Amino acid sequence: MEFISPTKGRLTFDQVFADVMAFAEANPDDSYRLIVGTDSQIRDGTCFVTALIVHRKGKGARFYYTRSYEDHARSLRQRIFYEASLSLSLASRLAEKLAETGHEIDMEIHLDVGTNGATKSLVKEVVGMVNGSGFLCRIKPESYGASSVADRYTK
Repeated sequence: MEFISPTKGRLTFDQVFADVMAFAEANPDDSYRLIVGTDSQIRDGTCFVTALIVHRKGKGARFYYTRSYEDHARSLRQRIFYEASLSLSLASRLAEKLAETGHEIDMEIHLDVGTNGATKSLVKEVVGMVNGSGFLCRIKPESYGASSVADRYTK
């Protein structure tokens, strides 16, 4: 899995993790959280973008993203659940790496679903899936990791 940083270019997962830790350790008295969100866009196929944001609360953030493509189109339901699974996969890798290194940073998953629009019937199920996996999640309009950051790179 290759990540892209707008400031540092192409990075591996381990390089991203090291950069996140360096960002957090530069100001250890500040409060941080990791945000993972995925969005998709259908064109000829489907483009999925998963964003990782390290947010220094009240003082800015840094983000990275990874992009993948599928040739076939999925239904809206399948796409939303696949987006959630991509976010869960990255969040799980991050949680594992944090545990290995002894660091603790709050983490949340941002879902591209909301109580209005086409995804409102999926909210309960997909939120249950994320919460059941042990992660805090946010939905629209609070899910900027998916609906703003990841969305920008699907186009």
